[in-house]
Amino acid sequence: MIHLSQAAASEIGRIKSKQQPNVLFRLAVKPGGCSGFFYEMSFDEAIKVGDQVLNLDELQVVIDAASLNYLNGLRVDYSEDLMGGGFRFHNPQAIATCSCGNSFSTTS
Repeated sequence: MIHLSQAAASEIGRIKSKQQPNVLFRLAVKPGGCSGFFYEMSFDEAIKVGDQVLNLDELQVVIDAASLNYLNGLRVDYSEDLMGGGFRFHNPQAIATCSCGNSFSTTS
């Protein structure tokens, strides 16, 4: 299960409204970053074979099968400060994160 804070859902909805109609919000984990994996948020026009669609806070989130294993229990928040806004990821499966907060490593 993945949880989006109200602030994160609102910001994703705001960004999504500037995209083409019926665009899908995609959340993925990709190899890379300074800790081994990083989170990738994007918009897509199609659901691919193996994708799972979650309905979170009135927002459909598409996740590929490989990423789903790394995202179980993930909490996504959004906050703004003097340096601007940004998404914050809190993953209970992460055993280490880098200072940017977008890169992590796990034991799996």
